[in-house]
Order: sequence, then structure tokens, then C-alpha cells
Amino acid sequence: MTDHQPGLAARIIAFPLTRLVLGTATMIGVLIAASALARAIDPQRGSIAALAVAAMIAATAVAGYLAFTTLVERRGNVEFALSGAARELGVGLFLGFGLFSAVVAVIAALGGYQVIGTRDASVLAGVVALSITSGVIEEIMLRGLFFRLIEEMLGSWAALVLSAALFGALHLGNDNATLLAGTAIALEAGIMLAAVFMVTRRLWAAIGLHAAWNFTQGGIYGIAISGNQTDGLLRARISGPELLTGGAFGAEASLPAMLICTAFGMGVVMLARRRGQVMAPMWVRRRQGAGAHA
Repeated sequence: MTDHQPGLAARIIAFPLTRLVLGTATMIGVLIAASALARAIDPQRGSIAALAVAAMIAATAVAGYLAFTTLVERRGNVEFALSGAARELGVGLFLGFGLFSAVVAVIAALGGYQVIGTRDASVLAGVVALSITSGVIEEIMLRGLFFRLIEEMLGSWAALVLSAALFGALHLGNDNATLLAGTAIALEAGIMLAAVFMVTRRLWAAIGLHAAWNFTQGGIYGIAISGNQTDGLLRARISGPELLTGGAFGAEASLPAMLICTAFGMGVVMLARRRGQVMAPMWVRRRQGAGAHA
């Protein structure tokens, strides 16, 4: 008897780079459709409308990703499996809040951040909506698709470097972005979020961390989110050298953020390595598999 070999078309579709292209195209199409539907709801009507739009876009993005992994990849729901989801999401939310609060604490201790007043909770609707959509969509695109499929092809270390570099580069188009800001995003957030995905192999913790990171800096501390000025619960005076405060881009581009969050991210990478969650390139895995069956 001979083993059944998949056809050429099936082998092409199964190749990680092909699936990355197909998955990215699928998500872009889904998000365009969701945005068209969202225009029927005017977020300016009030906070409820803004949150409804954000929830709808996030849910549509998750549904599109699950459709791709189920119908195209034939692997079902892995990254959004519900078992343990609440715990992982909660840990991510806690880490996002704690890490950014630590960054602000260091900046404040060095004289770069001072609270001068407060705002009421009505300012939170916009930043909550932004945090939800950015957390879900960017993690699906960067970690669920790009990191996962590049890792499958080139291995974990190449995927870590390439996904972090891409994440930083994508932020260069933001308002007030600089090369330093893009580098900071790559080092602190790109490594950290990919490392969290490596450890959990799911998206819940990474989404929670990403969303809480954005909400904490903008919604609580009133610091610009990746170059976009945001009103938070705290009114702050931010002053001092850009290396300390991050300047107009926000504290993400600051030295404290780079040191604290890159160190945390590298610690999570080491945890993934100790747990055996580092994947070798596909040609190494094939060679090892061939050796095992020789």
C-alpha cells in the first residue's frame, strides 16, 4: 500500500506563507465589511453607540479568524478556545495595567509626570472602544496570523524578530511617530506580546495585555496612545526630555517603558523556552522527523 499524498493545490494551500496571505486577505475583507456595517451606527451619538461599534467589530474579527482556521486551515478553534479563557484574559488585563502603571511610576518619580486634576468617567467610552478593537484586531493579525505562521515556517526566533519589527514599523505611520518610537514599540510590545502568545499558544492573554496597556495609558493616566492624544481620568502635566516621557508619541516611546517592558518580555521568552514552547524551522522539524522514522 502507498500513503495517500495530498494534491498540488492542497499542498500549496497548506504551506504557511500561502495561509498567511489567505488569512490576511480574509481578515482585511472581514474588517472592511464590519466597518461598513459600523457606519450605520454613529459613534458620536453617545458612549453606548461607540462601545457597540467596538464590540461588533471585535466580534466580527474573531468570527472571521475562526472561519479561516476552521474552513481553510482545517484546525478548528485553537487560539480562542474557551477553556481557561477567563483566567488568561484576566492575567493579561492585570499585566497590561501593572506594567504601564510601573512605567508611569518611574516617569513620575523622575519628575516627568504630575497629576494636576481629574476628569469624569464620560471620557472613557472612546478609549475603551479603541482598546477593545486594537487589542483584538492587532493580536489576531500580528500574533494569531503573522507570528504563528512565520513561526511554523522559519521557527520561533525568526518569528519573534520579524513580528516585533513589523509591529514597530506599522506604528511609524501614526501621528508624532519617530524612528525611536517605532523601535521602542518593536522592543517592548512586539517581543512581549509575541512571548505571551508563545507561552499560552492562545490569544486571550495577549489581547488582555494589549487592551489594558492602551486603556491604562490613555483612559487612566491621560497619556497619548501611540501618538494619539487621549483624555483620561487623570489630567496630567508631562514635561522633561523625550527619552524620559516619550514626547508627543506617549510614554511607549520612553526609556522607562523600553527597559521595563523589554525586560519583562525577554523573561516571558525564557519561560517559553523552559516550557519547550520554542519551535524549530520547518526544515529542521522535517529532518528530525525523518530521523525518528528511519
